[in-house]
Amino acid sequence: MPGRPGVLVLMGSGETSPTMVEVHRSVVHRLGAAPRAVLLDTPYAFQENAADISARARGYFARSVGLAVEVGGEVGGADWVFCGPGSPTFALDRWTRTPVGGDLRARVRAREGATVLASAAACTAGVATVPVYEIYKVGAEPHWRPGLDLLGNLDLQVAVIPHYDNTEGGTHDTRYCYLGERRLARMEPELPPGAAVLGIDEHTALIVDLGTEEVLVAGRGRVTIRRPGSQAVLPAGTGTDLDEIRRLARGETAAAAVTPQVTSPAPRQITLEEVTRSCEERFAAALAEHDADGATRAVLDLEAEVTRWGADTEEDEGGVEHARDSLRLLIAKLGAMARTPSSRGGVGCLVEAVLALRGELRRQERYDLADALRAALLNGGVLVEDTPGGPRWTSTATR
Repeated sequence: MPGRPGVLVLMGSGETSPTMVEVHRSVVHRLGAAPRAVLLDTPYAFQENAADISARARGYFARSVGLAVEVGGEVGGADWVFCGPGSPTFALDRWTRTPVGGDLRARVRAREGATVLASAAACTAGVATVPVYEIYKVGAEPHWRPGLDLLGNLDLQVAVIPHYDNTEGGTHDTRYCYLGERRLARMEPELPPGAAVLGIDEHTALIVDLGTEEVLVAGRGRVTIRRPGSQAVLPAGTGTDLDEIRRLARGETAAAAVTPQVTSPAPRQITLEEVTRSCEERFAAALAEHDADGATRAVLDLEAEVTRWGADTEEDEGGVEHARDSLRLLIAKLGAMARTPSSRGGVGCLVEAVLALRGELRRQERYDLADALRAALLNGGVLVEDTPGGPRWTSTATR
């Protein structure tokens, strides 16, 4: 690690999704050839599917970033360290009892190597940590836990709150990492004196060059520096420096006076949740028009996006599992269209399109979805038989 440029990246979410690929690539590019890369699995180590989460993350970095990652290796001496989803307090409890917490602080203090913390791990980076599992899922009274205070080495007194713009709650407020305004307002006076909230939106990254102290906001959302009664908002594309972030955190610059330099227009990143919703709407419109081709294209597009986002480790609403559930529902409805002779292009056109999709799924070894398509067609009155010459279909109404 000595001699490797220092960079700290805090992500609000989407750390293993297509939205953050370019951020990861830009960070890894700084490190030169063959960096030693370590993934810390601590925040989710208690989960039954921990090995699967690690495997998906390793696959993501290998395919999308060209980075070979070891899981749970020594932090000391690593060129690149990454940590993401899970429970912030579970990670804190273990890191404070082992050398890992000190090793992470030492990396930032020495300003060497890349340290990338996302979601739950980003929660731990400040002077105070949101115990989100305990408050949101268990019902504990709102409170803070002491954080690792990595940012204290940069003279930043802040509590980092990822998922800052979360809307998963729908009818109830889940902004601010599921706290909502009522709970966050109650907790703010309990922060250490002089500390502010550093909020990072989902699919958004705050990138700090530890050598030059330049700061960039990347992704699709915003970074918010919040103090009681005021806040400063830095949109994606904003370029500034640590001195400005420190002033904002101390409340020395009024929010109205902040004029951040936007280095370039930030392309809007599309999330899987938005893609899923769009495909559902396209499918519904095609269904209303009895348009078999249009409905099939919507299913094909959603299946392609589910595959593209397959490495995403987020397990909340709007993630890969939610999209797969939607895909299965659309597949079932697609099969039911076979009962409608008035489908544009006829039943044959519909079935051939669905069989083409099934063939592609089988080539990808996505046998669960391929079987779901076959069952959906059977429910719609179409029997599919696999033969040496390829799939053959017949209408059960004629048998």
